[in-house]
Amino acid sequence: MYLVKTPWWLRALYPALIWRIKTKEKAIFLTFDDGPHETATRFVLDQLQQYNAKATFFCIGKNVAAHPDIYKRILTEGHSVGNHTYNHVNGWKVTDEIYFEEIEKTKQLINSNLFRPPYGRIKRSQQKKLQTPNSKLQTIMWDVLSGDFDTNLTGEICLGYVLYHSKPGSIIVFHDSTKAWERMQYALPKVLEQFSKEGYVFKGIEQMNIEQGTDE
Repeated sequence: MYLVKTPWWLRALYPALIWRIKTKEKAIFLTFDDGPHETATRFVLDQLQQYNAKATFFCIGKNVAAHPDIYKRILTEGHSVGNHTYNHVNGWKVTDEIYFEEIEKTKQLINSNLFRPPYGRIKRSQQKKLQTPNSKLQTIMWDVLSGDFDTNLTGEICLGYVLYHSKPGSIIVFHDSTKAWERMQYALPKVLEQFSKEGYVFKGIEQMNIEQGTDE
C-alpha cells in the first residue's frame, strides 16, 4: 500500500522532512533511487542528457562500490547525489545503531548532505538524530511516486501518475533498478518530452539551503 501523491496531512505530520521544493521557476525535481545500475542508470543519464535535464540520484552504497564508473558519470554530468544507506535497509525493521552504521558507511562513498530513507520508512528516533547539528543530513522525501517499482502496474499507468500529479516544485521518484526497469524505461522519456513541451526545466536538488514547498 502506498500513496502516489503525498497528501498535505502527511507533510504536516512530518514538517522536518522535505516533500516539495519551494521554487519560483516552472521546475520539477526528478529523483532516482537504488542505483547505480549497470543498465538503468546509463539509460537515465542518456535520456537526461538529451533534454539538458538535471536530476538527483539517491544511491545505495554497495552499488556505488560495485559501479564506481557509473557513479563518477553521474557527478561528471552535473547531477546531485544523496545517501540511500549501504544495503537499502528498512528503518522500521532495524535498530537505530544498525541504521546509522549503514548511513555512515555510505558517507565514505557519497559526499552529500542529502538522505532518503529506503521505502520512505524511518523511525522518529532516527529522524531526530538526523536533525542534530552533528548529522548535517537533510531528509528528502517526495511529492509524487511514479510507481515504477510496482510490478502490477504498466509503464503507461506510471506515466499517467507523474503527468497528472506533478506541478512546479514537485519531487518525483523513479528507480534506476532491475525491478523498475520495464516501467521506468517507458515512462521517463515521455515525462521528459511532455514537461519540456510545457516549458518546464528539470533540476537537481541542491545540497544546501533547501526550502520546503508551500501547501497548495
